[in-house]
Amino acid sequence: MSENSLVRHGHIAVIGMACRVPGASTPDEFWKLLRNGESAITEIPADRYADELRDAGIRFGGFVETAAEFDPEFFGISPREALAMDPQQRLALELCWEALENAGLVPAHLEGSRTGVFIGAIADDYATLVHRRDPAAITQHTLTGLNRGIIANRVSYALGLRGPSVAVDTGQSSSLAAVHLACESLRRGETETAVAGGVQLNLAPDSFIAASRFGALSPDGRSFTFDARANGYVRGEGGGLVVLKRLADARRDGDPVLGVIRGSEANNDGGGSSLTAPAAHGQEAMLRAAYERAGVDPARVQYVELHGTGTKVGDPVEAEALGAVLGAGRANGAPLRVGSAKTNVGHLEGAAGITGLIKTLLSLTHRELFPSLNYETPNPAIPLDTLGLTVQTALAPWAPEADTPRLAGVSSFGMGGTNVHMVLEQAPAEDPAAERPMDLDVVPWVLSARTEVALRAQARRLRSYVAARPELDPVDVGYSLALSRSAFGHRAAVVGRDRDELLRGLDELATGVAPVTVAGRGGTAFLFTGQGAQRLGMGRELYGAFPVFAAAFDAVCVELGRHLEGSVREVVFGGDGEALDRTVFTQAGLFAVEVALFRLVESWGLAPDFVVGHSVGELVAAYVAGVFSLEDACVLVAARGRLMQALPEGGAMVSLKAAEAEVLPYLAGYEDRVSVAAVNGPAATVISGEESAVLAVAEAVGVKSKRLSVSHAFHSPLMEGMLAEFAEVA
Repeated sequence: MSENSLVRHGHIAVIGMACRVPGASTPDEFWKLLRNGESAITEIPADRYADELRDAGIRFGGFVETAAEFDPEFFGISPREALAMDPQQRLALELCWEALENAGLVPAHLEGSRTGVFIGAIADDYATLVHRRDPAAITQHTLTGLNRGIIANRVSYALGLRGPSVAVDTGQSSSLAAVHLACESLRRGETETAVAGGVQLNLAPDSFIAASRFGALSPDGRSFTFDARANGYVRGEGGGLVVLKRLADARRDGDPVLGVIRGSEANNDGGGSSLTAPAAHGQEAMLRAAYERAGVDPARVQYVELHGTGTKVGDPVEAEALGAVLGAGRANGAPLRVGSAKTNVGHLEGAAGITGLIKTLLSLTHRELFPSLNYETPNPAIPLDTLGLTVQTALAPWAPEADTPRLAGVSSFGMGGTNVHMVLEQAPAEDPAAERPMDLDVVPWVLSARTEVALRAQARRLRSYVAARPELDPVDVGYSLALSRSAFGHRAAVVGRDRDELLRGLDELATGVAPVTVAGRGGTAFLFTGQGAQRLGMGRELYGAFPVFAAAFDAVCVELGRHLEGSVREVVFGGDGEALDRTVFTQAGLFAVEVALFRLVESWGLAPDFVVGHSVGELVAAYVAGVFSLEDACVLVAARGRLMQALPEGGAMVSLKAAEAEVLPYLAGYEDRVSVAAVNGPAATVISGEESAVLAVAEAVGVKSKRLSVSHAFHSPLMEGMLAEFAEVA
């Protein structure tokens, strides 16, 4: 189906995602775990009631090590309230922020928007632990802290979102059901952006024991999906969220598209032999409806991410339904490849469906099919050949036949029979990248965080991320950091000419060598430069592009023209560089351009709290601060340049790589012939005056130096010849 057809049918784009699963804290880490065929199942750690569970015969699970970590200040939550909050609420907040940043969306920009939040959650372990404590532990925060519905509401409140805010509980299919509902909300137009998925944290021993006594857990601590050894699943925990938009909106907004949800279907299978026994006819009906809604021939689908619990009853029923709908009439007779993330990270229950969805999106993006683990001998109750199915047991490239997009399905089933199936397609081909209008000599990477510690930690993470990806363009990284990340109070910038310089800068920032600034402590200052910054044609492009700049520049030039012989505008924009370097026109030209630059920036709403200038820049600063009228300022500028130029040429200016305090002692005896002309930095001082005296001082200081190309010894005793007349003008 063409891209236009995709858009017309209201298909949904996945533009961002985040996850926290056993063994992986990001989608990138999850991708590496999957492609390496790793299992994140471990013995139950000591802080998760290991002794109590071992006594119950339960030894294994998949765990998120950082489940107890949370920065409440980041989300404006008090430490007292954070302690009362179900960690699933905290996890949802973190995942939402990460998913939005992954999509290139600044969370603050969504405030007040019709952004919906749909989160699947079925566990109440934290409430179990709280209610076991002394009744005095119940506080004013307990009601909202333990209410499962608040999981979604907490996210909406924290970001000021005004779309639907829904917690979904359909059992183990909850997170995929949440994504299904989010897609429907987007198609109806009640939501313009949606965050959807699920969370699951296994914090109390009760839920483990209940699953064990129900007979659902594998005593081996492994999920043998579709294998003859299938004897139950192993519990996992974590969560994942995806950011969704209508495909047309995502393409219009230039969002990254990770994959397309072509359609989905949810139903209840009506029950098998018992409340919790699945029914193949119900699953089959759901699958047929999903592919009909998606407009996809089931025979063309190349992969399905199974619910795949590895149970004796569930696996054969799921295989039977898949074979009936997707296994028959396969393209070229190739079997449908299937697999299950539960073999890697366990059954995340309330977050199981989103885990499978993110796995499949990673598979589509990287064009790889990941191995499903623990499969050796086919389950005799699952005739794979007859059903047209095969278990994907090795890492393999995903290369469908020519002119066929990568197509996949994702299933998630609830214990009570509420089932969801989602049909995915690879992302549409991207438009050719526009040519960058200019090459940058240096690139800035800007970072910010709520605290200095967090900022330096971010520098470490960014350094590690970039170092592992040599293909990244430093300009693209800088663009994303500047425009797709929130700006917090603690800030730093790393500037470099190439990738290596930028990485070294991140090292210095991460280790505390480079400084961190705090926004809001002090005001904004504008610095206006002096003579030496001029260049032929300066401001010409701005003059043509911005009427505000042009009007201000012309007004200054007209006023200066009353006092000078010649047109400042023609000298600045003309072809005679020698004329521009004459002091009278250098200073007049810089004054005109800097005033026009100020007016342009001012028109964009940026106003300084302080202004400061060097040399003729001092007069610009005084004028824009309201000290002078334009008429008076131009009288002073014209007189200053004219009188300086009229002085006898000669003298010298030398830049020394030394602090002012180091230089001053060497001026003793030369006070009437040499002076400090400028202090340009902690170790950058310029001296000016009579040539022989200046060169003698520079030699005596004995540091690296550079003689400046100037016609006069500005800012030195040699300027005294103009002072009397300039004082009369002033």
